[in-house]
Amino acid sequence: MIIEFILFYFFSVLLVINTLMIILSKNSLYSVLFLVLSFLITSCLLFLLECEFLALIFLIIYVGAISILFLFVVMMLNIKIINSTKDLMKYLPIANLLGGVFLFEIFSNFSNNFLSNPYNNSLFSNYYINWFEKIDFLTNIESIGQILYTFYVIQFLIAGIILLVAVIGAVVLTVDNSTKETKKQYFFKQISRKFKKVI
Repeated sequence: MIIEFILFYFFSVLLVINTLMIILSKNSLYSVLFLVLSFLITSCLLFLLECEFLALIFLIIYVGAISILFLFVVMMLNIKIINSTKDLMKYLPIANLLGGVFLFEIFSNFSNNFLSNPYNNSLFSNYYINWFEKIDFLTNIESIGQILYTFYVIQFLIAGIILLVAVIGAVVLTVDNSTKETKKQYFFKQISRKFKKVI
């Protein structure tokens, strides 16, 4: 239990540092790499909170698709780094004002909506009992798999067939049928040629 708390606070602090590095890094390529790392840390936090399905969704969709797409776009655009220290002092008062208003709204919402646990006198941590774990030992992935492969197996198979047809359609659309002549390779001509006649 203590190790889980230590890991949770460690990953939380690391996530805050990563998100700051996304904003503060001048190179956009480094920002995307920090974004990928923050998604990985978020999935680790979700694994600690026993939300395995959401953690895998973060890994597959955000890290595997969206962040890599951002990375390819940034690498293809070849954005040059501009030194923006001259413009920093010009926008600093307005940025501080907007940031202060935003922080005031967040902390006022925290004080109004989030109350401490009345059963625990600790100031920093509110312990809770996970009754779902005590009643049922199935994880999220097992329960979703049981529902998908029992009640919704027909819909699941139909979705798989639709995805297969979409992949086949994309392959058929990209095939170029404009060339009518088929190129043939004559092996006997290649083997029987002499090295003197070759340029």
